[in-house]
Amino acid sequence: MGAGPSKTIRKHPMNSPPDGNSVHELILSRPRVRNALDLATTERLLQSIAVAAADTAIRAILLHGEGEGFCSGSDVKEMAHASMTHRLHIAERKAALMRALAEIDKPVVCAVHGFALGGGFMLAIGCDAVVTADDAAWRLPEVELGFFPPWGIEALMRRVDIARARWLVWGTKSMTGAEALRSGLAEVAVPQDRLLEEARALAKRLADLPVESVRATKRFFREQVPVPGLDALAREVYRKNCDAGAAEAGFARFRASST
Repeated sequence: MGAGPSKTIRKHPMNSPPDGNSVHELILSRPRVRNALDLATTERLLQSIAVAAADTAIRAILLHGEGEGFCSGSDVKEMAHASMTHRLHIAERKAALMRALAEIDKPVVCAVHGFALGGGFMLAIGCDAVVTADDAAWRLPEVELGFFPPWGIEALMRRVDIARARWLVWGTKSMTGAEALRSGLAEVAVPQDRLLEEARALAKRLADLPVESVRATKRFFREQVPVPGLDALAREVYRKNCDAGAAEAGFARFRASST
C-alpha cells in the first residue's frame, strides 16, 4: 500500500535570503499507490498545516507529489473496507483539510504533474494558486464509481460556476492541465519539465510579499465569497449513494482487487 506512514508526507523547507522569508514544501510520498489520499495522509497534512500556521518563519507553502503524478484521489481501497460510519469520518477529515487550506493566512501553492484525479483534483483546487503541467490529466471519477464527491465541493464552487461544477462532477471527460487553466481550476500551465521551477518561483514571490497585506487579502476573499455548508450537504448525498447498488458494486471491485 505504498510507502510507510513515516514517509507519507516529506517536508522540505526552502529558506529564502536572510530577510526571514521562507517557503515550506509538503510532498505527498506514496508513489506505489500513486499518492492516493488515505486518512493517515490527511491527518499528517492537517498537522503540517497547523505547524506551518504557527511558524512565523514560514511565509508560504508549496504542495506537490512524488513519483508519476500529484495524487490519484482518495484511497478507494481504504473506503471500500470501511464501515459507512468510518467512510463518513474519512470524508469529514478531508473536508477539514480543505478548510485548513482555506483558513491558513498564508498562501498555499500546488504543483500538479501527471494527474490530479478525484480527491487529488479537489486537494489541488483547495490551494490558493495551482501551477499545473500542461499535459497533466484532471478528472473527477466519483460519479462513475456510483457516488457523489463527499468533500471539495465548496472549493470547486469558489472556482467555477454551478453549471461548470456539475459538468466536472459528472466526470465525463478528462481534461489536460492546459484545459484546467482555461476552466479556472489552475493559475499557471507550463511544460512538465519546468513545473517545480515555476511553482517554487511563484511560492517565493508570494512569500516575499508583506505579511499583513497577504493575510488581509486571503481573509477578505475567504470571508466575502463564502460557500458554507456545501461539503456537509455533499457528505449526506454521498451517504445515500453508498446505500445504493452502484456505489456498493464499485467498492466491491476494490475490495476484490486487494485480496
